Amino acid sequence: MPGAVDDSVRFSLLGPVRARRGSRELDLGPAKQRAVLASLLLSANRPVPPSRIIDLVWGDDPPENGPNVVQKYVAGLRRVLEPERAPRSSGRLLTLTDGGYQLAVAPGDTDVDLFSEHVRTAGRLHAEGRLAEAAAELRTALSLWQAEPLAGLTGAYFEAARARLADERAAAVEEWAEVELELGHQQSLLPELSRLVAEFPLRERLRGVQMLALYRAGRQAEALAAYREIRTLLVNTHGVDPSRHLQDLHQRILQDDPTLAASTPPPPMPAAAPPVADPAPWSHTPAAPFVPPAAHGERLRLRDWALKFLVAAVPVLSIGMLGGPAMGVVAVRRRSTRLGLAAAGYLAATIVGAVMIDSSSDEITSTKDGLGVTLVIASALVCAVHLAVIVPRQPRQAPEDETRRQYGRQLAAEHPQIARQLGIGRPDLPNQFEDGGLIDINDAPEAVLRTLPGVSAEHAALIAADRTHRGPFRSLEDLAARGLFPWPIPPQVAELVLIIRVQDTVDGDRR
Repeated sequence: MPGAVDDSVRFSLLGPVRARRGSRELDLGPAKQRAVLASLLLSANRPVPPSRIIDLVWGDDPPENGPNVVQKYVAGLRRVLEPERAPRSSGRLLTLTDGGYQLAVAPGDTDVDLFSEHVRTAGRLHAEGRLAEAAAELRTALSLWQAEPLAGLTGAYFEAARARLADERAAAVEEWAEVELELGHQQSLLPELSRLVAEFPLRERLRGVQMLALYRAGRQAEALAAYREIRTLLVNTHGVDPSRHLQDLHQRILQDDPTLAASTPPPPMPAAAPPVADPAPWSHTPAAPFVPPAAHGERLRLRDWALKFLVAAVPVLSIGMLGGPAMGVVAVRRRSTRLGLAAAGYLAATIVGAVMIDSSSDEITSTKDGLGVTLVIASALVCAVHLAVIVPRQPRQAPEDETRRQYGRQLAAEHPQIARQLGIGRPDLPNQFEDGGLIDINDAPEAVLRTLPGVSAEHAALIAADRTHRGPFRSLEDLAARGLFPWPIPPQVAELVLIIRVQDTVDGDRR
């Protein structure tokens, strides 16, 4: 309708989490409220239970009265997103269903939806040979990226979502580069390719475009040098050679194959604009992966230090008598046999020391009495230090593990046969490739599946039976669609699960 005002709310995730009504940006409140909104947006149009929101937003450090805290933030979001809603009335955008809170988002009302739609349109235009239009669609898609996606949000769930979005952007960049090369824009494309290759050093598809662009620009020696560079990187990093496709391209460049020349002369078009104006400071690359601040210890805030002091004071002030029980509480909460044994040891040492003191002579300087006092004090001090070190719980994933997993996933995606030969995702097999603890859900035996967080022996048997009878899993969504995990997949599981596509392997490659 002409003159109508667009009052729909649109959301941005490809950068800081934002919302706009028309041309006005909305104030989404504190960081945790934005994180709650992001968790709902990433599961748009699906109910998310409050307990799930707590896990996604707070992880191992949930607030007291978590459901009430979530309700408070949801109420704050409702006031921002639907200011016209009457108090205590049902909302239109953010509603409470039997399954949890659900955020209604129309198609195209998030920048992630718009990005995906432009990429799909570009793929269709590319297939139809409408290259200039495909390139324009991809440039539009890539221009939606303002900064690091979900900027400022930490935790395993948001890291996994950030890595997935970064991978989708990398694939779009590769297609854009291929289309521009098909248009004959190799000369204007080369400077941008140099930056993109530095950003994505292990993306072989992008390296192939760079090699071909250099060759078509009459720079054969540099094209061969580009191949040597990625081959050295792959060999030093993974101990593997480039893919067969890249090796074939290298051989054809060596032989000066005339079929590598552009089939048609470049059309009279202006130089292609790069998808990103300048080097992105938020690049998510294997060489320098984004590490959550918690991994560097920045989450040790004042209250964390206060908690360390309090738990350390328990065994000291109780002269060791409460040290063992305090450690036992931690062991039960973390289901740790090792901590349980430590708790028993501290308690036993304190009791033995106390008995020695009680049964000694009246002479305070007796040897037996002195040993008892020493045992009690030593047990209390060691237990205090132990508790202070392990409380509060710190993220288990080390930065180097994240790097290894990222390399392992990329190698499995681009070289599935080699990944299986190296034993990636198979911690039960001897191998020389450190994959950070990945588990191949299509190949690992039941005993290994049981090591996934929250997976019982019965659950592992069900997963193994399902892949046997219904075929291998193709994605994390496939795991959820078959009813084996809730969706979204719990982040502590998603960060470990690896899916090597069986259809990409040769017959007999599976163990």
